[in-house]
Amino acid sequence: MPVFTRLRQSSRPVDAPSEAEPETPGDERPEEETAANEREPGGRSRLARLRTWRTRHPRAARALTLVTTTFAAALILGALLLPNTLPAVGPKSFTRIPAEAVIGAVVVLWLPRRPRLVAAALYGLGLTALTAVNLLDMGFNEYLGRGFNAALDWDLLPDAQAYVGDTLGGGVATAAAVGAIVLVLLLAAVMVAATVRLSDLLVRHRPRAARGALIAGVVWVTCSALGLTLLGGPIASERGAGALRVHAQRTVQSLRDEAAFAKHAQADTFGNTPPGQLLPDLRGKDVVFTFIESYGRSAIEDPIMAPGVDRTLDTSTRALAKAGFAARSGWLTSATYGGSSWLGHSTTMSGLWIDNQRRYRTVTAGDHLTLTKAFRKSGAWDTVGVMPGVQKGWPEEKWYGLDKLYDAYDLGYKGPKFSWSTMPDQYALEAFQRQVHGRKRDKPLMAFVILTSSHQPWAPIPKMVGWDELGDGSRFDAIEKAGNKASDIITDTTRSRQEYGKSIQYSVTSLTQWLERYGTDDTVLVFLGDHQPMARVSGTRASRDVPVSIVAKDPKVLDKVADWNWTEGLKPDRDAPVWKMSSFRDRFLKAYGSTPHRSKG
Repeated sequence: MPVFTRLRQSSRPVDAPSEAEPETPGDERPEEETAANEREPGGRSRLARLRTWRTRHPRAARALTLVTTTFAAALILGALLLPNTLPAVGPKSFTRIPAEAVIGAVVVLWLPRRPRLVAAALYGLGLTALTAVNLLDMGFNEYLGRGFNAALDWDLLPDAQAYVGDTLGGGVATAAAVGAIVLVLLLAAVMVAATVRLSDLLVRHRPRAARGALIAGVVWVTCSALGLTLLGGPIASERGAGALRVHAQRTVQSLRDEAAFAKHAQADTFGNTPPGQLLPDLRGKDVVFTFIESYGRSAIEDPIMAPGVDRTLDTSTRALAKAGFAARSGWLTSATYGGSSWLGHSTTMSGLWIDNQRRYRTVTAGDHLTLTKAFRKSGAWDTVGVMPGVQKGWPEEKWYGLDKLYDAYDLGYKGPKFSWSTMPDQYALEAFQRQVHGRKRDKPLMAFVILTSSHQPWAPIPKMVGWDELGDGSRFDAIEKAGNKASDIITDTTRSRQEYGKSIQYSVTSLTQWLERYGTDDTVLVFLGDHQPMARVSGTRASRDVPVSIVAKDPKVLDKVADWNWTEGLKPDRDAPVWKMSSFRDRFLKAYGSTPHRSKG
């Protein structure tokens, strides 16, 4: 039988006031106080000074006790009931009875003092971890349309810091990183103090606390069994335990997935196809694969962005037709959303569903045949990459099968950055024309081009200038200075959506004008989006679809994909075919005459 009271050598109970020291309502003293751990230099204990203050200021003492206790309880309940998405945060989310609070109260009432203090501290640390993952979930859901994955996503945090640095400045990025660390440590300290304080309070009022825990437990079980709801949600909550369980399952599943994916990636439909049987129906053509950053379905269908983007697509379709080009367009469902563009690039080119960083690392460490590498393997094309967003070593160059990579430092740009984007798309395409596409070569060209001007935060946005006026890019100084500030756009949802639409218009115009100006009878352009913009712009529950178009002068090129039933022009119909992005590689290879020879790994 557990002992709930202990005899002490004192002539009165610990909680009973002495004649010289009247009890202050709410006065809470830790169990088994000893003079040794409360003694200060000079012989006067801290506890004695606190008692003296409480005696002199009883009302202030009562108020302070009430405030701190209420704050501790609110903090713990808030952590247990905090949702993991921003739209769900509201008063109704906190009108629940958390099972974890009832269980925690029972545990601390049962444990002896020292184990109880340890349990309370661990409980506080657990609530800190729960709050942290909920906040991470909010951020990931807001930007990437999915929750945080503890097994995969730590590598993305440095990228997030780099994005903040490029967007708002290095000082802001550093302050944000330091502030986040300090906030977590402060939260842990406050949360542990709160759990220890409430555990002491429960023990000091053990009989009442036990009755309260029993009543709360009965109410919770009743509400759970009957499915009772309040303000649209269940009264009986196990939100905290459920969130940690989901994260644990997500982590375990991710680790299992890595092994299965590594085995799957070794098998390839075209892995053993001889060079002469790869892409025979495109021999002699210059093929340019271009990704437009964040070019998603919302740009074409959202009522705020669509009018301007659709007008640009229609105008560009007519201009290209006048220059002799025709186009077909459809939809691809991207492997990523809101960011991590490289996952979309690699999924399209590899034919594998690469929806997380671990898969990306696994596949890029191998020799899986990418679409770009197929051109190189055939021996019939020179292969180059044009990536103005790359500002450091990029080992994936080999995996993509590129003979030459032109990064941010190879394109001769001397103008200003436009937030994250190192240079305007129009300049990058002109540099590509000058240094690569416009030069005489012994072989046709296969180019892999990544455009960046439509990268968030969509401020400032470049403007089109005369193609003959581009020079070294200094022409854009005045345009950048006159543009919007990223800090003004990034916090305003409506303006973010408006500016996003303008950035897509700019990127599409740059690319189609480049083709109209420099394309030849043998130029084939394939361009698509890498992913939808973040949820705040594309909308909650938006699809992951992105537009994809093939443009060529030679009608035989488009005849090869006639059975795809894509829409004529640059704007796909709402009901145009939708394929997974990972299916594009094989469909493209087969359409242009490649013969499958499977490698089994």
